[in-house]
Amino acid sequence: MLKAGIIGLPNVGKSTLFNALTKASVVATNYPFSTIDPNVGTVLVKDPRLVVLDRIYQRDRLTPTAFQFIDIAGLVRGASKGEGLGNQFLAHIREVDAICHVVRCFEDEEVSHVDQHIDPLRDLETVRIELLLADLDVLDRRQEKLYRKLKVHDKEALAEKALLERLRAEINAGGDLRTLDLDENEDRQLKSFNLLSIKPMIWVANIGEEVLDDPCQNPHCQTLLKKAEEVQTDLLFISAKVEHEIAQLDLDEQQQYLEAYGLEQSGLDRLIELSYALLGLKTFFTTKAPEVRAWTFKDGMRAQACAGLIHSDFEKGFIKAEVLAFDDLVHYGSAQVAKENGRVRLEGRDYPVKDGDIIFFKFNV
Repeated sequence: MLKAGIIGLPNVGKSTLFNALTKASVVATNYPFSTIDPNVGTVLVKDPRLVVLDRIYQRDRLTPTAFQFIDIAGLVRGASKGEGLGNQFLAHIREVDAICHVVRCFEDEEVSHVDQHIDPLRDLETVRIELLLADLDVLDRRQEKLYRKLKVHDKEALAEKALLERLRAEINAGGDLRTLDLDENEDRQLKSFNLLSIKPMIWVANIGEEVLDDPCQNPHCQTLLKKAEEVQTDLLFISAKVEHEIAQLDLDEQQQYLEAYGLEQSGLDRLIELSYALLGLKTFFTTKAPEVRAWTFKDGMRAQACAGLIHSDFEKGFIKAEVLAFDDLVHYGSAQVAKENGRVRLEGRDYPVKDGDIIFFKFNV
């Protein structure tokens, strides 16, 4: 299961947001490092297509796909050198696939800030620098391991050394490793380093409920929006406090609450969708009795690999994939009528699975 880590400075609302996402009882207190061990919660990805499939196929069970969020303790200046148990927290970030960086944009005298006043750009930079410094340590250790190979002028080691030096120079210049122009081999090697600063990231601006209908009333949000556009980073405005209140209600009450704030969708649903898209994730469906089920796959995956997501035997013994597009199913009203109209296709192992495909895998045991 893919994981997104919720990070940020202490007291920015990470645990409150996590509580809302998972409806978990995680401590949300007004002092640094109340979250030491990471809290892990699994959330279901809402997909209205499942409701349609359930109506058409009428199976006993409906199983949505899931996504994991991890509440990671607050980082502070000097975390890369161990401040605030920073090394431990940075290690937790290294284990996630994407980062949701929560930035405080709300004013509240009862909730202290580690730097005494609200400044989202300063907070972003504090965390960015700590991630880069942690990456420098990784690059240094990589180069130390190359020592023997470099002595005999190993070509692969020389190429890696050149890349390491280029990455180190970019970090020291305060640059962004994601913007480097790398060839295919360099890009593959960079990803193998598992650096923190190149992980896919969303900025989550935690705002007060008074500006929920128009976050840009808040000057902090205006500044953050301008910066996000400049560096091409996804930005989402959320009131963690309001989302936590909504999460405690039943579905009908949640809808009324959202309407009262003039919102069509909860911030949590938008965060889950954005996290899903950030990682290039798509969904295919299986409808064999007794359940309709959604499956997460990486965009570009082929049919045989997707079969392996269900069971390794499906991948090993793959014969064909019987595929029906969701839109075709809706148009014809049933799988049988769609098949009669030539909309059900037999695809081979190299078929690139598409979002919304309804698939029945044929395989040998």
